[in-house]
Amino acid sequence: MAALALLGPATARAALAGPLGDLQSQLDRAAFHAPGTVGIFVEDLATGYTSGVNDRASLPAASTIKIPVMVEVFRQMASGTVALTSKMHLLARDRDWGSGDLAGGRIGATKSVEQLLWLMIDDSDNTATNMLIRRVGRQHVNATMTELGLRATRLDDDIRSDGNQIRYALRSSPRDMVKLLDLMARNHLVDEWSSREMLAILTGQTHNTLLPQPLPRETKIAHKTGSLHDTLNDVGIVYRPDEPYIIAVMTTRLQSLSVGRHFIRKVSKLAYEELGRIARWREESGLPGFKTNGSLQHGTSQPLAPDLEMWGVSGALPQAPDGSASLWDPTTPTPDKQ
Repeated sequence: MAALALLGPATARAALAGPLGDLQSQLDRAAFHAPGTVGIFVEDLATGYTSGVNDRASLPAASTIKIPVMVEVFRQMASGTVALTSKMHLLARDRDWGSGDLAGGRIGATKSVEQLLWLMIDDSDNTATNMLIRRVGRQHVNATMTELGLRATRLDDDIRSDGNQIRYALRSSPRDMVKLLDLMARNHLVDEWSSREMLAILTGQTHNTLLPQPLPRETKIAHKTGSLHDTLNDVGIVYRPDEPYIIAVMTTRLQSLSVGRHFIRKVSKLAYEELGRIARWREESGLPGFKTNGSLQHGTSQPLAPDLEMWGVSGALPQAPDGSASLWDPTTPTPDKQ
């Protein structure tokens, strides 16, 4: 098996069909017994090998659409049209009561882009999301996703949870979400600094009852959940010590959210276990592991940005004096661990 390290990348990846074949079989069985319409996609970051079921299907994105919104904010920051310190005022039309507390804020209340990013991802605040959509423009979010090659991801309205239209206005697929997160994990989404900061925000997620729930408590995961009355999604990068991987599980037309939670947890656990087997196989074969900057090295895995290591096991962002999450600025001294 060690001789595989001397083979070309295509040959080495082909040899992984056995281990990933086991994962594919289990995903097929899980999907066959799914409680509704589901889509699953898993990518092993070290090899780039993937496995999935119904992974190209356009499904209700719910709050996972907030990842593309965040990407567009960072893209516009990189181009100089938006700054973390940019201030926005809450308008009546921004309000959505479906998730988050900002909707109850005073009209005209001021938040920085930095604060809104934290609220949008980690508290899943719909009103904060609408403010950022207003700032960067829906058409720009969609154009960027198209440019990145995402075929199913569309943001056709603000976040409006009072009705069924949200099912059709916010769309994506497991494959699209994994592609975004793959670029982010390899520090290729917008640029290296932006990728690391987006990972830092996603790692501060406070809704952790789906993908993280069945995993070992110390497991770090950068992820985003989404839910509607009959829809549950969770997409993220799981920093398994020996084999980081990306997983997207999207479920809809559920009989209840309870059965959706059970299904996502089941898929998360089997993916974690199977990727562990693949890691052991890869290491025994002498194949290289995953490294944050996108390069590969033998036997090691360094998936966390320095920001995340600095902020400790919880992955929580350091707090600014006003209580907001303060993103690391590479032009200033590194803040102390808090």
